Amino acid sequence: MTEDLRGIFEYAFMQRALLGGAAIALMTGLLGTFVVQRGLAFLGDGLAHASFGGIALGALVAYTTSATGLLAEPLVLALPFTLLAALAIAWVRDRTTLSSDTAIGVFFAVAVALGVLFLSLIPPDRNVVDVYHLLFGSILAVGADDLWIILTTTALVTVLLLVAWGRLAYATFDPELAASDGVHVRALDYALFAIAAVAVVVSAQVVGIVLMAAYLVIPAAAARLAARSLVGMSIGAVTIGVTTTLTGLAGSYLLDAPSGATIILLQAIVFTVAAVTRKR
Repeated sequence: MTEDLRGIFEYAFMQRALLGGAAIALMTGLLGTFVVQRGLAFLGDGLAHASFGGIALGALVAYTTSATGLLAEPLVLALPFTLLAALAIAWVRDRTTLSSDTAIGVFFAVAVALGVLFLSLIPPDRNVVDVYHLLFGSILAVGADDLWIILTTTALVTVLLLVAWGRLAYATFDPELAASDGVHVRALDYALFAIAAVAVVVSAQVVGIVLMAAYLVIPAAAARLAARSLVGMSIGAVTIGVTTTLTGLAGSYLLDAPSGATIILLQAIVFTVAAVTRKR
């Protein structure tokens, strides 16, 4: 068993998976703290499915124009598409009496419908998008270019969240008081939705659309049950995310099980333990 575990780290694909998975866990752990605390758990799922529509649009453009270079990568169009969806959700939430879940649900359905429509216009033998991979992910298939994108995005998201940490925390717990103290609560809301869109699009390429929402919510939710402060919750979410990612990758390799599903199930076990052992 020990020799098998040592052998895992000798493979380049496993090294990329471990590093990329840990980076995503760090990014989603920090972001998930505010998502869970603000009651926006459905946001990750909605944006992940919005990215489905964006990736499908990118694939259609690549096919119809015979694009090369950057335009041949669906992610190039998936990012602005999902970013636009996130800002639209924030606008509807801000300008109407609809709840966040309702606004997210509307754009969730529209994005998926558009994605199905776009993919239907591409001949099956010419489609550059693997729908199964897009839905369920394959963290073991992280390439060198994917890893650089993940690491760059993680660094950017982490810096932005840390810079705005105090104001985000204030606006999260008491938006009315924060606004009276000069904090631009509305601008922070839009910024948080935009950051979430970027993180979700990049992460969904690796962990998959179906699993992305769990990745964003479960570690933060488990940490919230045990933490006594927002900082403690953030540290706990990152720790749970990174630990379950590394353990899940090793376990999936040894057991020959799907890596993404193994990681999420481990996170679910941690959440269950936190929920059962929590003292009221």
